Amino acid sequence: MKGLSESFYRGKVAQIQASLEAEGLDGVLLLDVYNVIYASGFFHTPSERPMGLLIRKSADPVLLVPLLEQENAASTWIGDIRTYFEYPGEEHAVEWMIREAGCQRLGLDRFPQDLDRALPAGVTRSRLVDKLRWVKDPAEIELVELAARYADYCLEQVRDYSSDIIRGGGTELDILAMCLKNTRAKMQAEVGEIFNLYGGSVVGTVHSGERAALPHGSPMHRPPQRGETLIAGIGAMVGGYHAESGATFIVGEPVDDQMVCLQAAKECDAAGVNALRVGNTCAQVNTAALNVLKEYGLGDAIRHRIGHGMGLQGHEAPWLAPGDETPLVPKMVFSNEPGIYRPGIDGYRTINTMIVTDGAASVPSRFLAENPPETRILTL
Repeated sequence: MKGLSESFYRGKVAQIQASLEAEGLDGVLLLDVYNVIYASGFFHTPSERPMGLLIRKSADPVLLVPLLEQENAASTWIGDIRTYFEYPGEEHAVEWMIREAGCQRLGLDRFPQDLDRALPAGVTRSRLVDKLRWVKDPAEIELVELAARYADYCLEQVRDYSSDIIRGGGTELDILAMCLKNTRAKMQAEVGEIFNLYGGSVVGTVHSGERAALPHGSPMHRPPQRGETLIAGIGAMVGGYHAESGATFIVGEPVDDQMVCLQAAKECDAAGVNALRVGNTCAQVNTAALNVLKEYGLGDAIRHRIGHGMGLQGHEAPWLAPGDETPLVPKMVFSNEPGIYRPGIDGYRTINTMIVTDGAASVPSRFLAENPPETRILTL
């Protein structure tokens, strides 16, 4: 399987060029690594040496890179590659890029923190490309959907093999190593080219017991115990695009109000999906979902927003959170992460990937739908 095509990136450049006039700009200089990737397909590892992509109204795009990256940049479809020798240099690399642009009105997506001199007149901050990234093209959606399937597969490994690992005295880290190894092998076999080229990967966490009450708990050399909750959160990336899937399991038979909490998380997730519709704002989705947990009397157990945008980054704007009044439009991609955290007792989190459509939201992560709470019991 190949990644996004040259025609996709040429289309992105044309879209940016068509938007410049409305922004009052003659050109835009992209310095953010993900914005550069988004508009050029130049997958690269950021370092202290700035790399930029210059897009002007009626000219071919230009990659501006340090000399040691010349060959890597030349492997892309972009024909105009310009280089500077080294960083920091006698002239700051970004000042050189601005001079190369030759624009009276130039937008900059990121202001370099190490540039202590004032930027030239006519250079302003521009969020043009950041906002274009919010709405995905069909080719991007296809990669998100594929990534969601691999995240689901990883959870299926947790479902199918964790009981045996726990019975054998295995730990959270053993469970995580197993599910990641099996999923990476599947991805390598099925999407090998873009798995290798773009760092396609799967990552995750498995944590249980009282530490499940930590939203960002880390796996440990600790065997999950009977009667505990076990949270598995998985993120997968295919062709540079991310999706997530996550579930909470019960080790052994459910105790106390564990099934009630799992049902609350299920209904919270459903409320988020139902609210993810054109016309609503990001903040409204967050409110609609978290109100369910409050109705269950779990308001004090809420520790974070319901979700975040996804794409080239695992976490990117806009945010399903208080204060984000961004209106929803079709082809935005978000996570949906009901979390219930009770320090000293337990924790619960489920994760879905959601896509805004013209109607009801699409949910490409299918694990939760196919594995309702009563089936997520790890029998011992």
